[in-house]
Amino acid sequence: MANYALRVPESLFAYARKVAEEEHVSMNQFFVTAIAEKVSALKTEAYFKERQARGEPVAFDAWLAASPDAKPTEGDELP
Repeated sequence: MANYALRVPESLFAYARKVAEEEHVSMNQFFVTAIAEKVSALKTEAYFKERQARGEPVAFDAWLAASPDAKPTEGDELP
């Protein structure tokens, strides 16, 4: 496991400490979890950008045109 000295603004650190206490986790666990969430979000964004680049609008239009034009089942409607 690696160590890294992290400089955090006092106001952000105080808020992080408060949240960590409320969640009953250590500051280390809180920071590691926050970093993991950010890395996951960035990887997800990259994945969808790559998928978008491979997409073919014409093929999507054809798929959409072939989809049935039916009302959603009861309870599955958008508000």
